[in-house]
Amino acid sequence: MRVPTIRGVIDRRILANYRIDPDVMARQLPAPFRPKLLDGYAVGGICMIRLRGVRPKFLPAMLGIGSENAAHRVAVEWEEQGSLREGVYIPRRDTNSRLNALMGGRVFPGLHHLAEFSVHESEDRFTVSMRSRDGGTHAHVSGRVTGELPASSLFPSLASASDFFESGSLGYSDTGEPGRFDGLELRCRGWHVDALAIDRVESSYFENKELFPAGSVDFDCALLMRDIEHEWHGRGDLCCP
Repeated sequence: MRVPTIRGVIDRRILANYRIDPDVMARQLPAPFRPKLLDGYAVGGICMIRLRGVRPKFLPAMLGIGSENAAHRVAVEWEEQGSLREGVYIPRRDTNSRLNALMGGRVFPGLHHLAEFSVHESEDRFTVSMRSRDGGTHAHVSGRVTGELPASSLFPSLASASDFFESGSLGYSDTGEPGRFDGLELRCRGWHVDALAIDRVESSYFENKELFPAGSVDFDCALLMRDIEHEWHGRGDLCCP
């Protein structure tokens, strides 16, 4: 898939993260992906992101569009041409943009499902809920900005969490063709994250007991990004038999 470079601003991005039994997570990953481990755990989560001014790089910002989007994602690694690669695998993308849903998997990577979003925000408190129109998934995150991660987090510091997720800038999404994954790389100008103290977090994916038996997944921490200029760069498809 040939994708034009897309430019815009991350108005708000919440990463709500889970620590997961690696064997359980591995069973949910298609080849060639395997979990990227941190202190013996797999790491997955929900990305709740609002974009503004999104447009092909050659167009002015005034022609850009905005949207609310959600992605369920897992930190992964894989072998490619004899080298170890790392990034994220995205089994599900949801959006409130009809354009994104129409063009996803055609003009830019990843199938996108239409969803309804409910958002309430202030300077230091955020609540975002999402429910897909097809009934396939829902998610909710609410919390407030804080200065540090929970003491129970896998990450020893906010800086280490920031580094971990910044290194996962290359994402591969499911397509309509089993075994083929659309690639997209996120490049941010001035990467910066804050910690969120979470009041409530829900994910129909990570709370699905058929996929993740009781005790195999626990909430870990949440991060917040705001007002970050960024670009999306299309990357070649990843195909496996």
